[in-house]
Amino acid sequence: MKILIVEDDFTNRLLLQELLKSYGACHVAVNGKEGVDAALLALEAGEPYDLICLDIMMPEMDGQEALRKIRDNEEARGVLSTKGAKIIMTTALGDVKSVNAAFTSLCDGYLTKPIHHEKLVVELRKLKLIP
Repeated sequence: MKILIVEDDFTNRLLLQELLKSYGACHVAVNGKEGVDAALLALEAGEPYDLICLDIMMPEMDGQEALRKIRDNEEARGVLSTKGAKIIMTTALGDVKSVNAAFTSLCDGYLTKPIHHEKLVVELRKLKLIP
């Protein structure tokens, strides 16, 4: 599995890398703009990410905007969101408005911080990324 972690907080990036490294190669981006760029480069190279963990509150471009741009880039290349990268929002924001906005923009999952290994594994299984 090819994984992109988009997270501005160093500690949270390390935690996600540690939790996900046994499932595949983990790449990191420190803000939404960098995440969108990385996802687009991978898509154009024909080696898209299988999983993108995307924080919502980040500088330069927040996760909600990054999510929309990633899905727009996939769609522009003929990739339906159901066939594109599985995107899990990883955030401290658990309010209904944030959750609804993320699912409206076609995220596949939503985990509130702190991220626990058990909850992450359940989400990965729901998305059929791991057995």
